[in-house]
Amino acid sequence: MSQLSFADLPDDEEFATASLLHTTLVVIDLETTGGSAERDAITEIGAVKIRGGEVVGEFATLVDPGRAIPPQIVSLTGITSAMVHDAPPIEEVLPAFFEFARGTILVAHNARFDIGFLKRAAARQHLPWPFPATLCTVVMARRILSRDEAPTVKLSALADLFDVSVKPTHRALDDARATVDVFHRLLERVGNQGVHTYRDLTRYLPRVSPAIRAKRALAAGLPHRPGVYLFRGPGEEVLYIGTAVDLARRVGSYFSGDPRPRMAEMVGLTQRVDHIECAHGLEAGVRELTLLGAHKPSFNRRSRNPQRGWWITLTAERFPRLKVSRSPGEVAVGPIAQRGAAADIADVIAGAAGLRTCTAGLTSADHHFCIGTAGAATLPDPLVAAMPGACRAASDRPQTVPDYLPRVRAAHDLVLGFDDELLDRLTARLEQLARSRRFESAARARDRLAATIDALARCQRLAAIARLPELVLARPGTAGGWEFAVVRFGRLAGAGCAPPGAAPMPVVEAVVAGARTVPAPATGDGPLSGAPPEEVGLIARWIDEPGTRLVSVDGELSCPVGSAQRRREFSRAARQARELAPNRTGSFRLGA
Repeated sequence: MSQLSFADLPDDEEFATASLLHTTLVVIDLETTGGSAERDAITEIGAVKIRGGEVVGEFATLVDPGRAIPPQIVSLTGITSAMVHDAPPIEEVLPAFFEFARGTILVAHNARFDIGFLKRAAARQHLPWPFPATLCTVVMARRILSRDEAPTVKLSALADLFDVSVKPTHRALDDARATVDVFHRLLERVGNQGVHTYRDLTRYLPRVSPAIRAKRALAAGLPHRPGVYLFRGPGEEVLYIGTAVDLARRVGSYFSGDPRPRMAEMVGLTQRVDHIECAHGLEAGVRELTLLGAHKPSFNRRSRNPQRGWWITLTAERFPRLKVSRSPGEVAVGPIAQRGAAADIADVIAGAAGLRTCTAGLTSADHHFCIGTAGAATLPDPLVAAMPGACRAASDRPQTVPDYLPRVRAAHDLVLGFDDELLDRLTARLEQLARSRRFESAARARDRLAATIDALARCQRLAAIARLPELVLARPGTAGGWEFAVVRFGRLAGAGCAPPGAAPMPVVEAVVAGARTVPAPATGDGPLSGAPPEEVGLIARWIDEPGTRLVSVDGELSCPVGSAQRRREFSRAARQARELAPNRTGSFRLGA
């Protein structure tokens, strides 16, 4: 398949210099039976024709791929073999689509994928390629948006970022409609930078220098398999580490003009690319974490210190309190990326439970006594940040250990997921703020409560995985067959895959038999049994992927009934409300 290039302008000068606002474009999305234009087939085409910011036509049809649709694709798209049984074949659909879109600029999200399938289908039918120009919203997003604003440029993430009117659903027409909105929003970002025509845009987007283009040979011979890749510099030092579901395609993309300046600099220094082939993406992700910790490559910004993070720990003092530290205790919440965020969450929990936030040494004291900041014994609102020097356990009389113990038990049970009564209290307080029309206070309180719920729910979820002696998982492979993972005490102990048509259980048994031994956790290893938090997080995300199945488990994969997991819908709605009005402190949505 030929590489797409944004350096080549159409021959028609008028076409190249016409305003994009007054040029007809067709935004396209495909659904397919897999990721290879050579081996797989198109199952659905959706396209939207736009001009002047308006929709002037749509094209949508299912396509009979001439083969069964793999289960993992059915799970992802909802398109079944029965649905396409009576659909027209690509030999009928492609000429009709070419007629619909002829003379326009094609736009796609990850154009290399969609255009690659269309070009391959055209070649099989000996049809000339009728489109002189293409644009890719993935390339545009990487060039226009910062990494902080858009850590990922998946269509779903950009749709959420821009709050588009049609959300992507992995159905072709819906995704094409979502891409239209994303495309327009990206163009809005560069309009004030003199980018108005196709030529302006292609000049604004990254070009491949001859020096970078000459290094494409470094990607030669890489397998079309999942794995980890390592870019090495002149002194054999590791410059950058990444993962890929297709090593050949991913590494090759770096030599086609990555728009990020740091990546261009890294590729310029690269002398060799090493790779480690893996059974699947989860194994690649775990290996990447290990390699990042070992090499700490200078061009990786994330996960170079996978063990870093902040924990909120219940101390073992006579009058326990919550402290923020780098290492967890047995009763702890974390890890949390920023110390300030961890301190805020600790303050919310302490305020709800009435735990002290003073740091006085009370090792041998028989009572605790702090008064309010104004000299009165007042308990600050737990959803409002405490004033400097205020103690969340302020009272009008000294508190003995028996007086204080119920507060400790409430915090303990909240952290471990045994009882979420404190979250009920916080939610009631939030509703009270909203009813009293204290909207600015309610919005800030909503965000503090949502952050607390997220931290508790994530830690409780990871702890449920990390305490299991063995967990065997299976999920459909991206190219058919099955992928398997053996997890022991939160660590990936074994990985393997069964090719399409092979009996899966013998492979599972072999993977389990060959999995490494993980020692049982010792006392003091914390809520994650000493497992690296990022590794357990990768495993949790793999479990949540569509189609993942539980083959066997030693123990029970569950969270306690009082876990914050059941309140995740509140925190999700709170994030949406904040994104809808990020700078309007006077607005408030409860998120229910």
